[in-house]
Amino acid sequence: MTTTTALILLGLALAVVAGLGAYAVTLWREVKRRRDFREEELRRAHENCLENLELVASALMQQQVDITEGAWRCKTLLEILDPSLIERPEFRAFGEVHSRTRHLHTHSARQALSPKARFHEDRERLAVEDELRDAVLEAAGAVVSFRRGWPGSLH
Repeated sequence: MTTTTALILLGLALAVVAGLGAYAVTLWREVKRRRDFREEELRRAHENCLENLELVASALMQQQVDITEGAWRCKTLLEILDPSLIERPEFRAFGEVHSRTRHLHTHSARQALSPKARFHEDRERLAVEDELRDAVLEAAGAVVSFRRGWPGSLH
């Protein structure tokens, strides 16, 4: 192999390595851009979830929503944020209402019930609401306090 051939092959090898290096940098930047985008989306989703949680909790406290519906919504939103949140003592009332009413029919299934069956379910739901009303309203107040302390919260 002549010196000229060796230099040409070395030049080609360096060009290939430089090209691959440039491509690797481009890929690295794309991965970083996508990761940043995903993190921003997650942050916005959490912020949106927190806003919705605060709205539902406030509606509960102002008695603009049924105890059962508000508790279910708060439980779901807390679980979206962090599944362990519903286990906190201040939020357990939401889970209690859910566990005691989840067997009740909703929407079209409720409409399909006979009036007597619907009345029976309404009595059952109202009994749970009467029993847990104070605990749920207290939990709703804890949600509002929690919302203000959430990391990254705009409040």
